[in-house]
Amino acid sequence: MKAIVTGVSGQDGYYMVQKLLAEGYEVLGLTSNLIHAQEQVFDGDAESFKLLEFDYTLSNGIQIIIEEYKPQVFFNFAAKSSGQGMFDHPHEIHRLNGVFVIEILEAIRQSKRADKIVFCQASSSEMYGAVRDIPQTEETPFNPQSPYGAAKLYAHNMIKIYRSIYGLRCCSAILFNHESVRRSTDFVTKKIANAAARIKLGLVNELSLNSLESKRDWGYAPEYVDAMYKMTCTESLDDYIVASGKLSSVRDLCEAAFEFVELDYNDYVQTQKTDTRVTESMSLLGNPSKIKKDLDWVNKKSIREIMSELVEYEYESLK
Repeated sequence: MKAIVTGVSGQDGYYMVQKLLAEGYEVLGLTSNLIHAQEQVFDGDAESFKLLEFDYTLSNGIQIIIEEYKPQVFFNFAAKSSGQGMFDHPHEIHRLNGVFVIEILEAIRQSKRADKIVFCQASSSEMYGAVRDIPQTEETPFNPQSPYGAAKLYAHNMIKIYRSIYGLRCCSAILFNHESVRRSTDFVTKKIANAAARIKLGLVNELSLNSLESKRDWGYAPEYVDAMYKMTCTESLDDYIVASGKLSSVRDLCEAAFEFVELDYNDYVQTQKTDTRVTESMSLLGNPSKIKKDLDWVNKKSIREIMSELVEYEYESLK
């Protein structure tokens, strides 16, 4: 079995490659950042994994790769500007997060092996945006509040169209926030974990955050990747929310992180008012009951366990 995974230099792409190699796949990993991707260690037979630098702006590039490699499954994690950059370079966000997905779908549709390829897209909870219904289900109306969320929604809707009109074997995982040690400090979980480790080691004295009351639904990235893999192993492909179903505040993250290094976050965490464009009142809370019922998937690792793992990783790395 062969698989193509885009965005392998990112968190989810990395874990999906590891998952597929463990399942016995040959994997072709695509990345726009070859140097970064080459620095990562992928477990498994070197013959089973190939890494290719790819220009996502090439209109027919993905079609050529699909025809030459002949995959059975295709996971797309290529995306631009998540985290704090969801408003930066909207044209580039639209191109990669939206148009590129259509190019994948078209390449599969035009392939002679279209019925033998399963495509899974990493959609985002940011498509819900300013929500009224809490928690969100697969039926909750979308209302994106950023170029990132809008582009993701465009791709998400096109996947539904290609599945229903053309019969393509494609699906979307509506991923809520999910974290791991492979996150960058652009994300608040890793920023807090890094700061807690640095403060414990005496490298810095405080951590400055915008708000401690912002809440999100946070889960564990390797488990979310397992959910996406399960989605491609069923005959009846569908779209699923992948979430923990629990809300945690930034304050909860701080408490867990600093407790791991035996410190009180109140002594070190400062808040500051900033001109933020993100709607702080949004409560993005996913209801994972559908994926639990259909695929027997549940989020197992708590946010406290996740933060402990991140802090331990940062502490050992800094030492």
